[in-house]
Amino acid sequence: MRQTKAKFRLLSDFSPLLFALVFLFFSSALFAETEIALQISSLPEAKLSFTQSFVFPFLRGEGPLTAENNLKAAFSAEVSPVSVNGKAEFTLTPIAFFQLVAGGFIGSGWNMVLGNGIGFNEPVGTPGGLPRESEISGTPFEGLFWDLHTGAALQFDLAAIFPGDWNHLVFRTYHEGRYRAFTNADSGDSWVYETATENRNGFRYYGNFLLGYQMPASPLLNTVGLLAEMDLFLFDTPNGADWGDDLPVWYVSALFNFTITKQFSLALIFQTQTFRNYADGDLLNKNGYFYQDRIIDKDDPYRLMFYRAAAIMTMKI
Repeated sequence: MRQTKAKFRLLSDFSPLLFALVFLFFSSALFAETEIALQISSLPEAKLSFTQSFVFPFLRGEGPLTAENNLKAAFSAEVSPVSVNGKAEFTLTPIAFFQLVAGGFIGSGWNMVLGNGIGFNEPVGTPGGLPRESEISGTPFEGLFWDLHTGAALQFDLAAIFPGDWNHLVFRTYHEGRYRAFTNADSGDSWVYETATENRNGFRYYGNFLLGYQMPASPLLNTVGLLAEMDLFLFDTPNGADWGDDLPVWYVSALFNFTITKQFSLALIFQTQTFRNYADGDLLNKNGYFYQDRIIDKDDPYRLMFYRAAAIMTMKI
């Protein structure tokens, strides 16, 4: 008991110093920025987020490749009709064309008529009665969903080589490894988070490629772009290739960003997605079968279809 009291007394003695160090660290930021963003889509879905960002100088040099070196720390809180989440992400820019990213995410949710926040995706019936129907079950806040990720990005602006207001042809590619898990799930359980129904605890790979054009002279529309994203499970589930677990999901989006005022911007996204072709011919699974009971068409596994239209409204405060 005396040792425990001594430990608490030691922490108490150092807490003012720790607070002072944290305060000095964040007060050394080049600038801090606060954003509120609302995302809505045609699915339908909605999410409101609050983000506080800090940018710190890091190993800055004299040349154009290192003059803007920095470390950005962003902390976010999100709420949707079926979930609440918290995020932290750190982005290091050691040279103008390269970035390193690391972050984490934690959240929980509930299920309702509009969608599923968190729970299990389970088959109803016995394995002999294939295919079985899928059942989503879960109680509010019955567990936590968490995510750790790290990645790297390469980026390029043509105007860096050929200066000019109309020469901002930009390219960026980002690749990361993720580990995602639901605290109540075992290794063989399939679970749901924010309506995504084909999940297991384990690693994933995510990558994207962005080609865009910035128009500084435009009063409203300042950026247009084409974004290709890939999400690949690395679960190594037994027989996963039968239902397409080893196939990446591709998203291809057209992006339009409007700067309404210095504080308010609007992004419009029109997105297509690769859907798996199954032998039963039910592309959108209208029969509600458990996904692991379906067999992929190996000769023609994919088709690209419209996925959603989304709008993201961002206010800086």
